[in-house]
Amino acid sequence: MPFPFMTRFRAVGLLMGALCTVSSLARAADAPWPVKVVIVTTFENGADTGDRPGELQLWAEREHLSEKLDFPGGVHPILSTPDHSVIAVVTGMSLVNAGASVMALGTDPRFDLHQAYWLVAGIAGVDPQVASVGSAAWARYVVNDVAQSIDMREAPKDWPYGIYANGAQRPDTLDGTGTDHGALADYPMVFPLNAGLAQWAWRTTRATRLMDTPQMRDFSKGWADYPGARHKPAVILGDSFASDQYWHGIHLNQYARDWVRMFTASHGVFAMSNMEDSAIATAMFRLDRMHRVDYQRLMVLRTASNYTLPPQGQTTLQSVTAEYPDEGMPAYEAAWRVGSTITHTLTGNWARYATHVPSAHP
Repeated sequence: MPFPFMTRFRAVGLLMGALCTVSSLARAADAPWPVKVVIVTTFENGADTGDRPGELQLWAEREHLSEKLDFPGGVHPILSTPDHSVIAVVTGMSLVNAGASVMALGTDPRFDLHQAYWLVAGIAGVDPQVASVGSAAWARYVVNDVAQSIDMREAPKDWPYGIYANGAQRPDTLDGTGTDHGALADYPMVFPLNAGLAQWAWRTTRATRLMDTPQMRDFSKGWADYPGARHKPAVILGDSFASDQYWHGIHLNQYARDWVRMFTASHGVFAMSNMEDSAIATAMFRLDRMHRVDYQRLMVLRTASNYTLPPQGQTTLQSVTAEYPDEGMPAYEAAWRVGSTITHTLTGNWARYATHVPSAHP
């Protein structure tokens, strides 16, 4: 009876082959999407499109982020291009939200992030010594704010402010704090970014046209004593100071300047204040150690919505509660205009940048 036997044999073989094909297709369908660029924003106002913008909206509307993906580990769905090559995440504001959201995304099995560039594109307060509202700054350093503090009413009278480094005896010194302040220290304080990549990003975008409205120029007149505020909005190199305190004022601004200078050994310059960047950098550093991402592909772009100290004729309280000029649009626009130039440059030349991280020398 060889014929029926051979028929059954062939049938079993065909069935096994079909099952293998289905299994292969299933594995292919479940393979993680290779991501080229991750846009990192921290909040959105209202809906993702069609209303008053926050940090996400211009990206959603102008970069074809038409697919919405559930993100249980975050605070907002992930938006994506149809091919999942560019995705955007809203981390939530503050260090706690930002670090947890980035860790959740970095370990999400749906995404292959090994070659992805991460672009933080958020608004910030700017030191008027450095730049004007509507400006954009590429960071070479992100500095954290773990500190000890004494209320100035109880601090020694010769102190400039009541905040000082853990282990130090007074402000503006690292004496007594040890020598390790990096990402793996007991108190992680300074996160050097890829300086060559930041330099390349600045060179690629420094000619970007930014908003410069009469309202912005009129707003900046109160800071005319500061050189940065007298200049037109520009793309600069300037560093990020992240704090869970939404601080404001002349003395705290000096603290931020001193803090960044101190923890970067005078290589960094405080430009932008925010509440997320050190947690994002921490998460990226750890994800790199887990072989999930490449920390050297992290870029931090902050754009100026307001100044970090009051203008002439206003109290600090009046200043910190004042509305942003043009409802923050100059900063939202700058983040998209500058950030999208880098995004398009990377994705448009992916055959090169997938394996070669761009770099430039000062």
